[in-house]
Amino acid sequence: MVEYRESLLLLISTPLYALVIGAEVLFSYLHQKPYYSVKGILQNCYLTLLNMGLDLLVRGFYVGVLVWVYQYRILELTNPWIYWPLLLILEDFAFYWLHRVDHFCRLFWAVHVTHHSSEEFNLTVGFRSSVMQPLYRFVYFLPLAWLGFRAEDIVFMYSATQIYGIIVHTQYVGKLGFLEWFLVTPSHHRVHHASNVRYLDRNMGMMFIIWDRLFGTFAEEVPGDPVRYGLTTNLTDHSPANLVLHEWKKLLADLRMPGPFRQKVNYLLAPPGWSHDGRSQTADEMRQELGLGEAPSAMNRLADEFPPFPEVENFQTAPSEVTK
Repeated sequence: MVEYRESLLLLISTPLYALVIGAEVLFSYLHQKPYYSVKGILQNCYLTLLNMGLDLLVRGFYVGVLVWVYQYRILELTNPWIYWPLLLILEDFAFYWLHRVDHFCRLFWAVHVTHHSSEEFNLTVGFRSSVMQPLYRFVYFLPLAWLGFRAEDIVFMYSATQIYGIIVHTQYVGKLGFLEWFLVTPSHHRVHHASNVRYLDRNMGMMFIIWDRLFGTFAEEVPGDPVRYGLTTNLTDHSPANLVLHEWKKLLADLRMPGPFRQKVNYLLAPPGWSHDGRSQTADEMRQELGLGEAPSAMNRLADEFPPFPEVENFQTAPSEVTK
């Protein structure tokens, strides 16, 4: 059933992608806008193929886990008019937290950074996948199976909402009036891909922006601060391996630096940019330094409440710079 639905979705979405991407490429060429490059398109295709290949390899495992959890469901949802809208809302809520952790935890940022490393912003960037995310994404959807949603429906809904998540990667659509209050729009997602300090780690939703408004991660696109795409320190090595592994290399170098055990745990689990010596900063620290009035995020405040880890001396290596 999963394979049939996925095939049908692919059959429907492929012509849609071809149409809208073709139109955007044509418009950008006619308007002399440098929105696309051959190198960027090839990188995006390469990363999505890696992601799809890994997803196919582990799909049997994570579907099996979802099926197992479904056996212990606490609800029997039989009315389709309740079942499908509720699944859409709850799955988008689960995705919000998946996406938020990917941004606020260095270990998972090392996976997700591939999606943000493009200095271009166009519809093909929607295919610039977080290659290793299929290894753990399903964990966020386990509560849905426990609540009574079937594994095949969870997988299908994620694939369906991905279509929406891809088409908001465009610079050709402005603000959309009242829709801006509850839907993720291209304007919201341009903010999400920005490297401007004001916009870092904002607008995490896939379809609904209400989660960001509720949990303090929303930011409006401000005309006076035009979006700059990419990372705060962009890549210079665009080789296929480095596109996937560059942040892992820096993370490993940071873990090898001399220091207590707590320091190493923080390099793994603290937000990207955290450093024990102040040589790099988190997004919240940068905003405060620039006087943008941002208080530490709720997630960071929660992390500060944990007791310190015991200090253990460890081996040495040269320092590295964290890219955000």
